[in-house]
Amino acid sequence: MKSQGNTILVTGGGSGIGEALAHRFHDAGNTVIVAGRRQDALDKAIEGRANMHALTLDVESAEGVADFAKRLLAAHPALNVVINNAGIMRFEDVTKSRDLGDAEATVTTNLLGPIRIIDALIDHLAAQPDPAIVNVTSGLAFVPLVPTPTYNATKAAIHSYTVALREALRGKVEVIELAPPGVQTDLTPGQATRPGYQPLGEFVDEVASLLAQDPTPQEILVERVRPLRFAEADGQFNERLAALNEMAAKARAAQP
Repeated sequence: MKSQGNTILVTGGGSGIGEALAHRFHDAGNTVIVAGRRQDALDKAIEGRANMHALTLDVESAEGVADFAKRLLAAHPALNVVINNAGIMRFEDVTKSRDLGDAEATVTTNLLGPIRIIDALIDHLAAQPDPAIVNVTSGLAFVPLVPTPTYNATKAAIHSYTVALREALRGKVEVIELAPPGVQTDLTPGQATRPGYQPLGEFVDEVASLLAQDPTPQEILVERVRPLRFAEADGQFNERLAALNEMAAKARAAQP
């Protein structure tokens, strides 16, 4: 992936990992468009930054994604990189029958959302110089956090989708997977200060270093996520499943 001179879309760019990546890409000399549901958060993310732009996006609606793609390409015809980062994470109790609203919203946002964005933009991207798609998954795609089963499943699905997409688009569009560990953001209540999670700045520094490699790795894996990514290959899946869930439970319990 080219490091500068791109026009980059970052979904979920109004906060957390998306905002931090958008700022880093902008600082490196790229035009950046952040997209998300909340105009106020997007405006704050681009404040004081030339060549950063904001567009509202509702990934829960197929019609909304189609409308977004038209607005995006009309305003930014040089778009050549898409970062599919928008996502939600909800805790669920699967031990009893429940309202499936959270599970359904998670599937729509985390799985259908990136698929819809890619479908809406693929013809345009394939015709651009140096095109790339970066799909943000999670270490939980490989070792699940028990209280977030649907989130884990959507990230595992996007991992598989990304592998297939990479092969389908080989020679046409570069396809990269970014799999974060637990990072200190507002993805879930209290997570921004949760002990044991990687500080956001440290995570983005490491990601930027990996993206700068030539050639760019197909999978962007910071050191903290590698034990999860390779747990099964290392023959350590059960041990790392237990350790991950014990650490996460203790970290949540330590917060007021």
